[in-house]
Amino acid sequence: MDNKNISNNYWIKIVIVFTLGWVAIYATRTILNPIMTNIQSEFAINAAQLGLISSLFFLGYTATQIPSGFLGDKFGRKKMIIPAFIGFGILAIISGQMVTFYMFLMMWFLTGMFQGVFYGPQYGLSSEAIPQKRLTLGSAIINSGMAIGMSAGYWISSITVQEMDMSWRTPFWIMGVIVIVIGIVMWIMVKEHPPGYKAPDSANGVPEKLKMSELFKNRNLILAFITIFCSIYGFFVILTWLPYYLETARGISGSSVAFVSSLVPWASIPGMLFFGWLSDKLGKQRPVLLVMVPLAFISTVSIVLFEQMWVLYVSLIVYGIVGKLSTNPVLIAVVANNAPRVGLATSFGIYNFIGMSASILAPYITGFITDVTGNLDMGFYLAGGLLVVGIIAVFMLDESGYKKVGHVEKVK
Repeated sequence: MDNKNISNNYWIKIVIVFTLGWVAIYATRTILNPIMTNIQSEFAINAAQLGLISSLFFLGYTATQIPSGFLGDKFGRKKMIIPAFIGFGILAIISGQMVTFYMFLMMWFLTGMFQGVFYGPQYGLSSEAIPQKRLTLGSAIINSGMAIGMSAGYWISSITVQEMDMSWRTPFWIMGVIVIVIGIVMWIMVKEHPPGYKAPDSANGVPEKLKMSELFKNRNLILAFITIFCSIYGFFVILTWLPYYLETARGISGSSVAFVSSLVPWASIPGMLFFGWLSDKLGKQRPVLLVMVPLAFISTVSIVLFEQMWVLYVSLIVYGIVGKLSTNPVLIAVVANNAPRVGLATSFGIYNFIGMSASILAPYITGFITDVTGNLDMGFYLAGGLLVVGIIAVFMLDESGYKKVGHVEKVK
């Protein structure tokens, strides 16, 4: 079997195993959301403190983005993600056993830190392994794991705790074990470089070295960073507070919360695959994003703007199709097409660090607004306002230097 066939088989395996990784990561995050009222009662905390749980988790997650990307490029990306992935599974189990609010906060914060190691090295590995003409679609398939995991987390908590009347701690055990198993599978299957890989050289034949300053001089990278921040802020308002909103403002409870909340992730799967395919077909990302981000704005504010239930359902479905989960693969292609090859993990680490900074702010700010105003509506409107900023950033993307071919190549 020649190198091309080996490589083709390898990139498919990489897509599958990393998809499972994101299923595990998002399911572990979202087991928390349907049991927020249980945790609030257990620890006797207010809405701002409830939001602080997710904010601290994503503070830990965000803090490790840039270091893990840089160290992955320097010492080996596989060496970074495997121990951290298995470690976060162990920490998830420990978090669910904590008996005080502040002990729970600390362990959940550490779980977020270990999760944060995954993003930059993972997309560095996959962007290197996936053929360039399949990059957006391959990334979209990997991203679909986020959607599946998000839904799975809702259902695991809703069924075990609210339907089967188990302890709110049970989902942490379930997900911790699953994560550890997937981590072992990753350890067996993932290689540091795909078959046939050749290290990029500079013009004089000396191995190319990463210059951090290059990343912040590239206009498209900066605009991608801004767009993902705005997109992730809105996403984490919905991810963190939608189940709470459905229970407190719409009177929906139990497994119905899981069903309604799952409209977003399930709708995002065809959205990711379609817009990923379209982006690869066009050879450009800006036209696709100019459709997606404005629709994400409209659907976000419509969740709370209209009282009719059918509008809520349509808004969640449309947001799923065009929101953060579907936008991310297209923005990943923007980063991959503009970042230096020797700094892919670092570039993705910075991209996700800036984007996930919004995940720190969104849960707490939304909880604070809820305490002050007595409802969640203004939190959703703020998320919509930031998406307007994202629309402006997308307008400013410059893809005039790209060739429209089967894959995207920057013209020097």
